[in-house]
Amino acid sequence: MLLRSRNKIEGSLATARQTAELLRSVISQQRVPYRNQARALIDAVRAVGEQLIAANPVELAVGNIVRRVLHIIREEDLSLTTAAMAGLGLSAASDDEDDADQDNHPVLSAAAVAAAARSTLRPPSLQTLLEDVPDSAAVPHTSSSGGDSEGKSKSADKSSRTRKLKHGVIEAVNELIQDIATCHEQIAEQAVEHIHQNEVILTLGSSRTVLEFLCAAKEKQRSFRVFVAEGAPRYQGHLLAKELVTRGLQTTLITDSAVFAMISRVNMVIVGAHAVMANGGVIAPVGLNMVALAAKRHAVPFVVLAGSHKLCPLYPHNPEVLLNELRSPSELLDFGEFSDCMDFGSGTASPLLHVINPTFDYVPPKLVSLFITDTGGHNPSYMYRLIADYYSADDLVVQRRPPTGR
Repeated sequence: MLLRSRNKIEGSLATARQTAELLRSVISQQRVPYRNQARALIDAVRAVGEQLIAANPVELAVGNIVRRVLHIIREEDLSLTTAAMAGLGLSAASDDEDDADQDNHPVLSAAAVAAAARSTLRPPSLQTLLEDVPDSAAVPHTSSSGGDSEGKSKSADKSSRTRKLKHGVIEAVNELIQDIATCHEQIAEQAVEHIHQNEVILTLGSSRTVLEFLCAAKEKQRSFRVFVAEGAPRYQGHLLAKELVTRGLQTTLITDSAVFAMISRVNMVIVGAHAVMANGGVIAPVGLNMVALAAKRHAVPFVVLAGSHKLCPLYPHNPEVLLNELRSPSELLDFGEFSDCMDFGSGTASPLLHVINPTFDYVPPKLVSLFITDTGGHNPSYMYRLIADYYSADDLVVQRRPPTGR
């Protein structure tokens, strides 16, 4: 459904939410084997994620959510493994106290349990490969008379662990969906800490996050004025200015070319973002790099509002990242008036007039003063550390499958 409705879904939030809901459905319907349960879920999510990313590679929120879900699966599997190892240690301690069953249940030493835990929990490395786990660290075997009951117990334990893994992953994905849905409110709660009395705020285009942020400051009895650059060629700033006036904020609409002339009157620039890269750079609506340069020139703080679903673990130079897409020239020119300039009938190999209408700008981290996310405010230099909490290193690049049949 998400693939078929690509042109109907606009905005990182709607895309991220539907991606998470789709992956939750994939996980709930996936049949998990007794062995390599986490790997089966990871492979299923990765397969669907490859299709979603290939369908709309410019919408980086899709890849972000796919990697977040993969990280959730790994974390839940690690949590269950840790709990299992802890239970293994407790059973070993109880065997020490029970001398009568010592022959049927060999005692696991602390060193054996620790070695098994290191081998299970740590990521693959040369050190872990060279370490030998003692044979006694294996699950002890009972006598032949108890073989049937032991087999049933193991089967029940495996089935229980499968249910626990899927249940834990689905619960975590539900929390992720809830965080995506409420990110605007969580960011807006911080508005009163950053917007003060009688300030002048500048923004460009339209962003729901910026709208809720400014209105939250208004509700806290902050009196300030907003300059809105219209955001050509789509002129989304007109919609934002109208909404701000409807909610009682003093608003001034300006053209994009007037930003540099007006920036000296501004106390702070507050904008939204399409994506935040691992180096702290921002992919944002076209025109924002110009605003960031003007703010830097006049020492005006440049603040970016972004939900955690927009934090991308990739760098701008990564070949998997498409920084831009070109929109229709009809947003700039009326085809009826310029059709003769674009005509191929003059004998030239290509038309003399080319119209380029990019969707996004890239703002380098040196032009950003502060990021405000649903987890608080962060400096651009800290973004890589924040991103590391949401993603696993094994999932940074979701490989696209090579075409088949060739």
